[in-house]
Amino acid sequence: MVPARPAQAAPAAYDPAAEVVGLCSELIGIDTTNAGDDSGPGERKAAEYVAERLADVGIDSTLLEKAPGRTNLVARWEGTDPGLAPLLLHGHLDVVPAEAADWRFAPFSGEVDGGYVHGRGAVDMKDFDAMILSVLRARRQAGVPPRRPVTLVFTADEEAGSGYGGHWLVDEHRDLLADCTEGVGEVGGFSTVVGDRQLYLVEAGEKGLGWMRLTARGTAGHGSMRHPDNAVTRLARAVTALGSYDWPVGPTPTMQRLLEVAAPLAGADPADADEVLAAFGPAARMLGAGVRNTTNPSMLQAGYKVNVVPAVATARVDGRFLPGQEDTFRDQVQQVVGPDIEVEFETHQPALETPFDGDLVDAMTTALLTEEPDALVAPFLMSGGTDAKAWHRLGIRCFGFTPLRLPPDLDFTALFHGVDERVPVDALQFGSRVLDRLLDLA
Repeated sequence: MVPARPAQAAPAAYDPAAEVVGLCSELIGIDTTNAGDDSGPGERKAAEYVAERLADVGIDSTLLEKAPGRTNLVARWEGTDPGLAPLLLHGHLDVVPAEAADWRFAPFSGEVDGGYVHGRGAVDMKDFDAMILSVLRARRQAGVPPRRPVTLVFTADEEAGSGYGGHWLVDEHRDLLADCTEGVGEVGGFSTVVGDRQLYLVEAGEKGLGWMRLTARGTAGHGSMRHPDNAVTRLARAVTALGSYDWPVGPTPTMQRLLEVAAPLAGADPADADEVLAAFGPAARMLGAGVRNTTNPSMLQAGYKVNVVPAVATARVDGRFLPGQEDTFRDQVQQVVGPDIEVEFETHQPALETPFDGDLVDAMTTALLTEEPDALVAPFLMSGGTDAKAWHRLGIRCFGFTPLRLPPDLDFTALFHGVDERVPVDALQFGSRVLDRLLDLA
């Protein structure tokens, strides 16, 4: 059950969503592209912007960098019950690259048009960064602290594995986070429609990450001759086999709970995961990856001249595995590509899953249903990863909860890292109201 809020004086009137659209637009306007190779502008300007907005209302921040320009921000606001463990509110400041020629609006314009805020980071994840700032600034100015202490962390480098951000903070500055027991961050709390019912999905887990290098070796030689021992041919067979491999469905408890909630709405058997998830429309693209392991080849490299058969060919594969299946995943990858292919896991991060219960889950559910009483709330397992993987190392129980009430016809999951990324203005305002309510309940 959600614990009762301690008796206190009536709060001053305030609007938690008053600034969220402007803050989101201005954050998007700060280019924090992270290409994963240290070539980008870094996160410092965005971190300084956040620090200034917090300082305006009397919240001090600490800026921390592993390398120049790769800036993280940590701040704290005490709650009305200092005996409670702090709630971690976290968002990352970096974004993936964007090719401006492909976009309707310049990706770093933060243009507000047609009921949307447009630009790279609008949903991943400067929307939630703006919600946090809008809610805390409004509450601080009105003199309405949260129920429990809040630790704010805005990180660098989430889009490239968090080596300059979350994981570095855990390695070098864990004292700033060590007393947090629960966290709320990106990807979750957004609406979908199944049948005729609005359903809000809260992330309660995420797949593990196994980025792999496949290497095939053969005999180098002249391209005019016969080469049965061709590294490129051998690699191509392996990549085709792995990219087309049909990984079996095996829902974990999180996704089993979602299937049970959604099956009656979809008119489907909860045992048929793909049939149930098809009722989510375009969101099935992401949700379907949450019930099976996945392997997607994404890069190929071989040779240096058309008439020279190379001795080595390599490919990189984005692999994601379900909680509890890491060893099985590794073994199956090797079996699919065959014994002649070397498989190296270049980047590894574990899968996470937490039970969808407890006071924080009750608080998130109540905060959503107070805004939309006829909706349903269920957990899901995210196909990607977040900074929660870093906080998990400290024993922090994390959820994805960026509340957004979305138009039914919006292909929301396609906007993550997609062209013309945008977030509805009224969804930002909705999310700010829900987040504000959460800080009274959590």
